[in-house]
Amino acid sequence: MSTTVSGKSGTWRNWAGNVTARPVREVTPASVEELSAAVRKAADEGLRVKAVGTGHSFTAAAATDGVLIRPQLLTGIRNIDRAAGTVTVEAGTPLKRLNVALAREGLSLTNMGDIMEQTVSGATSTGTHGTGRDSASIAAQIKGLELVTADGSLLTCSEEENPDVFAAARVGIGALGIVTAITFSVEPIFLLTAREEPMTFDKVTADFDELFTENEHFEFYWFPHTGNCNTKRNNRSAGPEKPIGQIGGWIEDEFLSNGVFQVANLVGRAAPATIPTIAKISSRALSARTYTDIPYKVFTSPRRVRFVEMEYAVPREALVETLRELKTMVDRSSLRVSFPVEVRTAPADDIALSTASGRESAYIAVHMFRGTPYQAYFTAAERIFTAHEGRPHWGKVHTRDAEYFSKVYPRFGEFTALRDRLDPDRRFENDYLRRVLGS
Repeated sequence: MSTTVSGKSGTWRNWAGNVTARPVREVTPASVEELSAAVRKAADEGLRVKAVGTGHSFTAAAATDGVLIRPQLLTGIRNIDRAAGTVTVEAGTPLKRLNVALAREGLSLTNMGDIMEQTVSGATSTGTHGTGRDSASIAAQIKGLELVTADGSLLTCSEEENPDVFAAARVGIGALGIVTAITFSVEPIFLLTAREEPMTFDKVTADFDELFTENEHFEFYWFPHTGNCNTKRNNRSAGPEKPIGQIGGWIEDEFLSNGVFQVANLVGRAAPATIPTIAKISSRALSARTYTDIPYKVFTSPRRVRFVEMEYAVPREALVETLRELKTMVDRSSLRVSFPVEVRTAPADDIALSTASGRESAYIAVHMFRGTPYQAYFTAAERIFTAHEGRPHWGKVHTRDAEYFSKVYPRFGEFTALRDRLDPDRRFENDYLRRVLGS
């Protein structure tokens, strides 16, 4: 019996609420065969098709006025190959479910981002990443994938099978087809020791190369209107396991980082003049702490305060200069920024449209509380980022187009040529893809 839900229509909104769309209908396929049939039917009707996960992108990458595919029934682990060190998972599986399921099997991804609400296909297709000196983005851990292409056929891709598609589709922005399953490289579960501590902006920037080199995973947050940062160092540990205490974790991660922070942002939105004072208090609210736990409990954290985000990858060697320029811009402007600026790194990878494609990268993410005007801040920040040949995250706010990307991605033409071959009629196109990839 088919459990496909189709014919539903209405307004779709992303998590942040800054993108909306009205598809002709939504389809929730219960199998790959049903998904293929939905693509073929859309083609017969001359409709565009897009798949959407949990809506955590801040761009309109998944928006469509055609057929919206929801992969929420395509979930779960298909296969674990311990000898090969891989797991194959359905594309609609939330990262949270994958991480918990892997931990039960004594396995883990090598690296991951800092939230895990996204589906595996949504996260990888937009280039979601964590931070790492040697270990790269989630997409770089892909060993194989399945893709329903524009004619409804299923394409299996890996380094051995359809390697040209594999090279591009790991970060495909939904332009090449609809991902139905992903095979990730995994390893036996391990422990990470996290060391979180405050540090001044001047010290972090002066010592960045040393902090980056000495730690497997280093990241930090700078609080605009202050000279204060919070730093986090994650390194593999022999144990013993020493997780965050239940009460202490609730106070810092829920009460302060979410509850109090939500209230502070509401106050700042209503009275922007209070933001610098709030920032000074917020930047000193979290104390230093050290804990040891399994990877997903260290890498990820709850994010309940909603925001809009822009993130650019710049060459790692340009990070400090870029960040100092950003701070100078904020200090000299009348902007009031209530969210910290997040900084992470990634090694170079070989994925055509990965933001770390062919170069060691550092990521600078700027945020504004949902409902607060963000255009002036993001425009000024983007001007700085693009001056350093920055590459924007495909799922986060930016204004760049195909002409710009053809200059900052050496393999951009390779990707668009593959798109021409796999989707000549632009079945998977929308306004966003037309802007960033060209017609």
